[in-house]
Amino acid sequence: MSMPRLAKSRALHQRAEKLFPGGVNSPVRAFRAVGGEPPIIVRAKGAKLWDADGNEYIDYVGSWGPMILGHADPEVTEAVSRAAQNGTSFGASTPAESDLAELVTAAFPSIEMMRFVSSGTEATMSAIRLARAFTQRKYIVKFEGCYHGHADSLLVKAGSGVATLGIPGSAGVLDEQARFTLALPFNSTEALEKAFANYEGQIAAVIVEPIVGNMGCVPPREGYLQTLREVTRSQGSLLIFDEVMTGFRVALGGAQELYGITPDLTTLGKIIGGGLPVGAYGGRREIMRMVAPLGPVYQAGTLSGNPLAMAAGVATVSRLQRDRAKIYPTLERNSSTVVDGITQAAQQSEVEITSARVGSMFTWFFRLGNIYNYEDAAKSDTSKFAQFHRGMLDRGIYLPPSQFEAAFLSAAHTTAEIDKTIEAARSTFKSLKTAAVTSPS
Repeated sequence: MSMPRLAKSRALHQRAEKLFPGGVNSPVRAFRAVGGEPPIIVRAKGAKLWDADGNEYIDYVGSWGPMILGHADPEVTEAVSRAAQNGTSFGASTPAESDLAELVTAAFPSIEMMRFVSSGTEATMSAIRLARAFTQRKYIVKFEGCYHGHADSLLVKAGSGVATLGIPGSAGVLDEQARFTLALPFNSTEALEKAFANYEGQIAAVIVEPIVGNMGCVPPREGYLQTLREVTRSQGSLLIFDEVMTGFRVALGGAQELYGITPDLTTLGKIIGGGLPVGAYGGRREIMRMVAPLGPVYQAGTLSGNPLAMAAGVATVSRLQRDRAKIYPTLERNSSTVVDGITQAAQQSEVEITSARVGSMFTWFFRLGNIYNYEDAAKSDTSKFAQFHRGMLDRGIYLPPSQFEAAFLSAAHTTAEIDKTIEAARSTFKSLKTAAVTSPS
């Protein structure tokens, strides 16, 4: 096995370390949790990435989910190019905003009215503010290991990079802000009912990743989302589905279509912009009419509805809608093949892993047993995952550099690329087993 050449990536990262904290603009990119050197990516096409040294990788990160059609999809890039020729930003309204909004609301009937923003963090932050204003209550419920962006009140027992780096919360978040966030174990009906009993009439909203992706992929137990819906409705609280990862990913209409649940508010992320910086929040018309300029809840953004992001979004969502009968079954079949194939390869080498998958988002947890919440996920062998990650990277497979991040497959992944991925895993697991046998006790 030849190791990737990373001389140019190394030099570029060293340059970046002088300019950015840790040399990165988002913490997990630094590879601190898995060791080794992060390749610096310069190009992507379809299911593949290339780094500064010319190394080729099959990509299962997909810009953390939104590249569902694959990288540099011709329809998307052409749409962005056409839009750019008319200007890159106006700070004013454009027809493309309504074009994309109509596509989104058609896929998500629960979204009667919406507002575009520039990121998933902005979307969840704004949805929380709106929920508090609508209900005139202070407390929100989130779930341990769920990540809803880096707004102060949502960093309590969060997932994603917070879990990856072992940070309990974040410095700089005031106790006065965090005290109104109640963090509960995911999939626990008992904890939910107890919280509502203890804070009766005080909880504005429950915000949840309906399929968690930020402590690894953790599906809801049967009936759990329905319980969230029933409890919030009976208690006068709002239910917010954070579908930044799951929206258009697990089904055209997201997890709410998949499970048949109607939330009050929904947040969406980069997938509605073809991977460009964009987010959105929306829901029932009576709630959304509280947003300025119609109502007293202020939220604004110069780049909201950016024409390039809108063009990419229209191209992406139109394609998903037009080809949904082909794209989603193919994603399901190929994702099942790669997840089951790697799980079987681990079992053949007596490496302990548990796989979890919903549609084309998935995780291999390096432990045995069901994963229902963050406490279960945290029992994974992160050092073994780090060895697996490095072994796969050396063999040309680009996985999320964290045990606590979901992986994603795109419509551009071919059977040959999936077969190569499984073979790389088989080889990596064999090397892990050999290392375990030969290492001194």
